[in-house]
Amino acid sequence: MQVIESLGYQVVFEDSLDSLKTFIEERNYSKIFVLVDENTNDHCLPIIQPLLADLGNYDIIAVDSGEENKNIDFCIGVWKTMLDFGADRHSLMINLGGGVVTDMGGFAASTFKRGIDFIQIPTTLLSQVDASVGGKTGIDLDNFKNIIGTFTQPQAVFISSEFLKTLERRQLVSGFAEVIKHGLIFDAAYYQTIKNLDASAINTDYVSHSVGIKNTVITQDPTEKGLRKILNFGHTIGHAIEGYSLLNDKNSLLHGEAIAIGMICEGYLSHKLNGLSLDELNDLIATFRKNFTDYHFDESIDLELLSLMNNDKKNHSNQIGFALLNKIGACDYDIYVTEDLIIESLDFYRNLISQS
Repeated sequence: MQVIESLGYQVVFEDSLDSLKTFIEERNYSKIFVLVDENTNDHCLPIIQPLLADLGNYDIIAVDSGEENKNIDFCIGVWKTMLDFGADRHSLMINLGGGVVTDMGGFAASTFKRGIDFIQIPTTLLSQVDASVGGKTGIDLDNFKNIIGTFTQPQAVFISSEFLKTLERRQLVSGFAEVIKHGLIFDAAYYQTIKNLDASAINTDYVSHSVGIKNTVITQDPTEKGLRKILNFGHTIGHAIEGYSLLNDKNSLLHGEAIAIGMICEGYLSHKLNGLSLDELNDLIATFRKNFTDYHFDESIDLELLSLMNNDKKNHSNQIGFALLNKIGACDYDIYVTEDLIIESLDFYRNLISQS
């Protein structure tokens, strides 16, 4: 078992999850709720049910999977179910799932009766290396990502590699985007190691290293006033592309797939504005294009993408804010970019894939 100390709680890496049972027993909760989607209900809940069975009664709350369902309507359903099951302020919510479940479940718990305890058990690579740590909870509004939310820390996070065995390859590759990002923004040596890996090779050692990077950043800046903003590299453009895809594509992009596009575009902006060398830009591009499928979109959607970016949380005084690399392994934040340059970066991506 490995433990990382975060902001008043522990991130526990343990395949057996035996310590989860002990953790809950010691706190004597009045009621226990487990939030799942249809995937984690079928594939992940059976992994923890033997542990929960010894704790007495617990109730399952199920939501539909998918980013399109991370909204206030589903939160209302969670809150109403908790009321129906008699939840009080001494209840516990266990969020068993990927980023949608952990984001929405954390938000529902942090606001129900002004806040009840919750535990995160992330089951996707993306949620293990990203959504599990840092205390961000949230839901989407009109395709604007995580625009409603709180900073509320969980009581604990439990990470097991057993859950990664339940994932299809596309989900693993999506999560790999955030692993690559951690190297790009903070740890050049780590990036040089992981850029040549296949997503299927990511194990608990890599997950814990990525979580350690994110934890180093967020413990210095819990509420994103400064350094924590570097974690947004690739996300200003990436979130806009993700929001567009959710609304318009039958088989919409996963988060990591959209962020990979965002990191290529914002890598270009890093080269234009912040000192990232051409060689490093090309290295970044090769890493993402080796792992991620090209996404084709034309100039007709640029205004819609800009509209989504103009409502991004990182903006200030009607300026669109970015975190940009100055070299591989180092990132700056609060860099504001004109719309013309943003469109230039989208053109850069389009030209890049058109030459394939």
